[in-house]
Amino acid sequence: MAVILIGRLYQLQVLQNDHYTERAERQYIHTKQDLYSRGSIYFTTKEGEKVSAASVRSGYVLALNPAKILDPQSLCENLTTHVEVTIERCVDRATLEDRTYVELDTAVSDAAADAIAALKLDGVHLYRNQWRYYPGGSMSARSIGFVGYTDKSESELHGKYGLERYYDEVLLKESEVQSVNFFAEIFSNLGDLVYRKDKTLRGDIVTTMEPTVARMLDSVLMKTNDKYSSDLTGAIIMNPQTGEIYAMNAVPGFDLNDRGTTTIEQFQNPMVENVYEFGSTIKALTMAAGLDSGVITRTSTYYDSGSITLDTFTIKNYDGRGRGTVDMQQVLNQSLNTGVSHIVQKMGKEKFREYFLNFKLGSETGIDLPNEAYGLVDNLDSPRDVEYATASFGQGIALTPIAAARALAALGNGGYLVTPHLVSKIEYQDGTSKDILYPKGAQVISAESSEEISRMLTTVVDVALGHGKYALPHHTIGAKTGTAQIADPNGGGYYEDKYLHSFFGYFPAFNPKFLVFMYTVEPKGVQYASETLTEPFMDVTRFLINYYAVPPDR
Repeated sequence: MAVILIGRLYQLQVLQNDHYTERAERQYIHTKQDLYSRGSIYFTTKEGEKVSAASVRSGYVLALNPAKILDPQSLCENLTTHVEVTIERCVDRATLEDRTYVELDTAVSDAAADAIAALKLDGVHLYRNQWRYYPGGSMSARSIGFVGYTDKSESELHGKYGLERYYDEVLLKESEVQSVNFFAEIFSNLGDLVYRKDKTLRGDIVTTMEPTVARMLDSVLMKTNDKYSSDLTGAIIMNPQTGEIYAMNAVPGFDLNDRGTTTIEQFQNPMVENVYEFGSTIKALTMAAGLDSGVITRTSTYYDSGSITLDTFTIKNYDGRGRGTVDMQQVLNQSLNTGVSHIVQKMGKEKFREYFLNFKLGSETGIDLPNEAYGLVDNLDSPRDVEYATASFGQGIALTPIAAARALAALGNGGYLVTPHLVSKIEYQDGTSKDILYPKGAQVISAESSEEISRMLTTVVDVALGHGKYALPHHTIGAKTGTAQIADPNGGGYYEDKYLHSFFGYFPAFNPKFLVFMYTVEPKGVQYASETLTEPFMDVTRFLINYYAVPPDR
C-alpha cells in the first residue's frame, strides 16, 4: 500500500504537475493586495496646508463567474450602467469558458458597488479593494510619477517615475496580501485569509509644490504648446533663494489615473532627464562671469561689425547686422552673439571655463527626482576658441532645464548655488517627522556682481522686451530670452528651420522670490522666443505677484 501511495503521489506531483497547477490557479478567485497601503504625497498651499497629490482610495473589485451566468447580454446591460466598461467587453469576459473568476473592473466606487449588490445577479462578486489615486489627474504628473509592477517584483507595487520612485522606500508601507480560495468560499463566508507584513518604518512626504500654482502653470503650458504646435513645452517655478520648487511640468502630459495610451517618453521628466542647447538665455551667465572677473563693466564698449571669425568659423549676430560701437547693456538688450564672444576673448578660455564649471552646468543639481542627467559641456575642454565663443551664447553645450534654472538663480540671489528640491518634510507613520534641509551651496559670483547683472536684466525688460511694453509699474523683473538652433543628430550641424525657445526671469529683481524658466521645442510658424514665450512668462509673473501679494519694489 505504501508503494502504491508513493507511486500515485509521484504521478500527481511530478508527472502531472503542470495540469494540476493550472487547475489550482483557476480555483483562486481572488488573489489581490486588498489591504494595499502606501504613504501619501502632499502638495502644500501658500498658507501651509496639505493637499493630497497621491493617496490610496478604497472601493471594490467587480468579478464574474462565467460558469454561473445564464444570460450574459442582460447581465452586462445591467452592470455597465454602474461601471465604465463597454457591453462588448463585459459579454466577452462573461462568456469565457472553463473560468470561475474573471475581473471586470478593479476600481468600483462604494456607491456603484452598493447599486450592483442590490441587483443580486448570479455570477457577480464584489471584493474590497484599494488602489493608488491621484486627485490632480494630470497636474504635475511628470514630477509626481506613479506606481506599478517592476521587473524585480511582479507581486508588489513600487514607484516607477517621479517622486513615487525617488521616495519609494519611504512611501512603501507595510503590505498585507489577502488570498481568497474557491473551496474556502464554499465552506466559509469569511474566506481563507493569509497575511504577510513588512514592519519597516514608512511615512508620507510633504512637497513644496503649491496646487493652485501648479494648476495655473499646466494651463499656461498647454495653451502655449497648442498655440504653436510645439513638440514639447515645459517650465519650472522655483524660489531662487532656497531652491524650493512651487511647480514643474511639461506638456503634452498624461492623466496619472488613466495611463492606457501614454508613451514612455511622456512618463519621463524632461526638466531633469533631457538636455538642450538653450541659446541666448545663457548670455546672462556669460555677462555675469565677465562682470565678476572684472574684465568688463556695464558701460564697457566694443565694436560690433556683425560677425567674428574664429578658427575659420564665422559667428554672426542673429540678424547678421553690425551695430558699431555698443556697450554691454546693448549686448543683452539686442542679444548680440559677437558681444558675448568679445567677453570670452577678454576673459580668456581658462577663466571662462572656470566660471561655467563653477555654475555646475555639467553636473547634477541633486534634485530629489530619479534619472537626473549630466550636462554636455565637453566643448569647454576644447583647445579652439570657437567652442568657447559658441558656449557663451548657449550653443555647443547642452544642459538640463533644472541645471540651467539653478545657475540662473545665482544671478539674482546674491551669487550662490541652491539645491532644487520638491520635498520639504517626511512624516513617519509612528508620529515623528523630519524636515529635509538644503543648505546654501558655493558662492559662484559676488553679491555685487549679482546686483549688477540683475540691474542689467531689469533694463532688458524695462527697455528692450517689446520696447518696454511688458515692464510693470510697481515691480522690477530681470529676464532674458533665448532662441537656439536644434542640432541635427544625423548629419551633424544644425537644422535651419527648427528652433528651441527659452525664457527665464526672476522677480522682484533685487530680492527675488520667484524664478520662472520656460522653454518650448520646435514651435511652428515663429522664429524667436520673444514671440512665443514673453506673453506666457508675463501671465505666470502677474499671477504669482497677485496670488502671493508680492509687495511693490519701485
